[in-house]
This record gives sequence, structure tokens and C-alpha cells, in this order.
Amino acid sequence: MIIPHPILGPRDAQEFVYLGDASLIDRPDGMTAGIEEFHDYLYQRTNPAGEHQELWYHEQGDRSWLVVTRNTVTHEILKVELARDVARARGRTK
Repeated sequence: MIIPHPILGPRDAQEFVYLGDASLIDRPDGMTAGIEEFHDYLYQRTNPAGEHQELWYHEQGDRSWLVVTRNTVTHEILKVELARDVARARGRTK
């Protein structure tokens, strides 16, 4: 599978480490979140068929974190963004 890195261009997926659901970006606030909220964050995940956002780490390259929107049925990559840009758009970082 070829991942179109937003900075480096097309890269082989073997350069990356798959890290799971991109909802991990939305970690609960450790100062205000309750135990139930952390439990759901850690253990309650969906396994959708179709379009899904995933976290990928470019371990053998520039060490960037990416959010890859991929169809889990066809493996077609629909969109690739830097994770920091996704987090900023969601209001998680400054």
C-alpha cells in the first residue's frame, strides 16, 4: 500500500507503524474527566466497515504522525493529513 505523505509524497506503508483509531487524538482531560470517560476512551472502540480515520507514525522517515482516512473494505486511501493539523482543527492544541 502506498501512503501519499502530505510533505514527502508517496511512501510505502512499510515505512509506517499503524497505531489504530484516530479518535485517540481526542484524549479526555486528565484534570476534569471521570473514570468512566477514560474507560470509554481506552476500551470502547468501533470497528467500522467503510471510511475510517487511522493514526499512522512515519517511523522510518521523518517521524511524523498522520491521520489517514481509508476505506477499510477496499483499502483505498481517501485523505492523508498531518495529525497536528487535525488536532488543531478539533481544538485540541494551540
